[in-house]
Amino acid sequence: MTRRVVVTGYGVISPLGQSAAQTWENLKAGVCGVSALTRFDSSTSQVKIAAEVRDWDASKFMSPKDARRRDLNEQFGAAAAKMAVEHAGMIVDDSNRMRTGVIIGSAVGGIGSYWAEARKVFETSDLRSVTPFGIPMLLVNGASDIVSIDLGAQGPSYTPISACATGADCIGHAYDLIRFGKIDQAVAGGCEAPIIPIGIAAFDRTGACSRMNDNPHGAVRPFSKDRAGLVFGEGAGVLILEELERAMARGATIHAEMVGYGCTSDAFHITAPEPEGMGASNAIQQALDDAGMLPEQIHYINAHGTATSLNDVMETKAVKRIFGEHAYRVPISSTKSMTGHGMGATAGMEVIFSIMAMRDCIAPPTINLEEPDPECDLDYVPNQAREMQMDCVMSNSFGFGGHNVSLIIKRFNG
Repeated sequence: MTRRVVVTGYGVISPLGQSAAQTWENLKAGVCGVSALTRFDSSTSQVKIAAEVRDWDASKFMSPKDARRRDLNEQFGAAAAKMAVEHAGMIVDDSNRMRTGVIIGSAVGGIGSYWAEARKVFETSDLRSVTPFGIPMLLVNGASDIVSIDLGAQGPSYTPISACATGADCIGHAYDLIRFGKIDQAVAGGCEAPIIPIGIAAFDRTGACSRMNDNPHGAVRPFSKDRAGLVFGEGAGVLILEELERAMARGATIHAEMVGYGCTSDAFHITAPEPEGMGASNAIQQALDDAGMLPEQIHYINAHGTATSLNDVMETKAVKRIFGEHAYRVPISSTKSMTGHGMGATAGMEVIFSIMAMRDCIAPPTINLEEPDPECDLDYVPNQAREMQMDCVMSNSFGFGGHNVSLIIKRFNG
C-alpha cells in the first residue's frame, strides 16, 4: 500500500513575477511576459523577443557572494526553493534530514555560464581566464545540489533530465520516492535560464521559434490557425511534497494532493513528437490509472501548448483519444501564451499554476487565440480567465526526444 503525498508549499520565479502570487495574478489577468530581448545583442538574430525575468536581483534571495558563484538558472532555482520552503514552513533538521530529498532539474543547466566562459577563451586565447567556479556553474544538477546544501537535506538529490518535461518528471519522481517510502519530504521542480544566442538560434533553425518581433505580446499563439512558434522563457517552479501524516502532524497547510503520474517515450524522433500523440495519450492514461480516476473526473488541464504546429495538433489528438466526448467539456489552457517556454522550468511552474487554478476555481486563459486551428477544436479558454468549479486538475508536459509526462493533482479533502 502506497502512502499519500500532499503539496504544502511552492515558489515561482517567472517572466510574470518573482513570486507565485504575483505570477498568478498576472496569469489570471492575461498579462503577457514576452517583450524585446535584452539578454544579448539580437541585431544579427531573426528572433528578437523573449520572456525574460525582468529586474532580477539575486541578493533578495541569497548572498552576493553566492550569487556570483551560481549560474542564472541556479539562482532562479535556489530562489524558488527558498520561497517554497518558507511557504510550507518546512523544517530540515537532524530528525529528518536523511529523509528529505531535493529533485530539481534543468533541461540544459548552466548553458549561460558555459557561453560566457567559452567567449572568454575565444576572445583571449587564455585558458586561465575561465572562472574556478565554472564546474558548479555548468552542472545540470547544480540547482538541486545548491538547495540540498542550503537546507542540509541529506536524502536523494539528483536531476532526471527529460528536455521540456524535466520539471514535471522531477515532481513525479519525488512523488514516487515519498509514496513508496524512500523519503518523507522533498523539494522538487525545475529551473532554467536558456536565453543565449546559440540556444535561440538552434531552436529557430528547427523552425520552432516565433519571429513576431513587432508584436511581442501576440507572438505566442497556442492552438491558433496563425500560430508562429514558441518564445524562449526562463525562471523556476518548485514544490514542497510531503507524506500526508507527517504534514498533518506538524500542522502544515495542505494546498493539494498529488495522485497521479504518467511517464512515457515516443521512441519516434529526436525533435518531433509522434504526430498522432500515442506516447502522450499513454502518459495521460497512465496518470489516470495511477490516480484511479476516469477522464470525467478531471476538471481542468494545463496543456503543454507550445504554439508550434507539431505540438498543438498532437496534444489535441492525445486528449481526445483518452477523454473521448469529455474532451470537448474539459477546459484546457496554455499558460505558455503568457510565460513563454522556459524549457525544463515551465513544467514545474505549470503544476503550481494548476494548483492555484484549483484553489481559486479559476482557469487561466490561453491568450492570443482568435481563430483556432481547425484541427484544434477543444475548449482552450480563449483570452479570458474563467471562473468554474474544479476539484481535480491535470498538467501535461512534453519534450524533445519524445518525452511525455502527465501529472494529476486534486483538492485535499482529508
